[in-house]
Amino acid sequence: MNEKEVLKRLEKFVDERDWAQFHTVENLAKSISIESAELLELFQWSSEASKKLILDELADVLTYCFMLANKLGVSPAELILKKLSTSVKKYPVSKAKGKSTKYDRL
Repeated sequence: MNEKEVLKRLEKFVDERDWAQFHTVENLAKSISIESAELLELFQWSSEASKKLILDELADVLTYCFMLANKLGVSPAELILKKLSTSVKKYPVSKAKGKSTKYDRL
């Protein structure tokens, strides 16, 4: 299934429930943060977490990310590739390989 098909199915799901009225840019951004926190919560007291639970929470995060990108009129894939292009410049292999140092400290 490609990106357009995923968005089409998400839009259908939302439209059938008349939820688009709640999906402002602000609310979608909040939802991404909330769902990300739920993903992180799986690791709150242990570094172990059920793969099924991780995938469920990741799906929630990605769903809201896709919906926010769609609301802003951008393709998630194109957005990621554009940011990757910027990151390639910020983190040249010659300076960043094997390091977790922030780009401004390399």
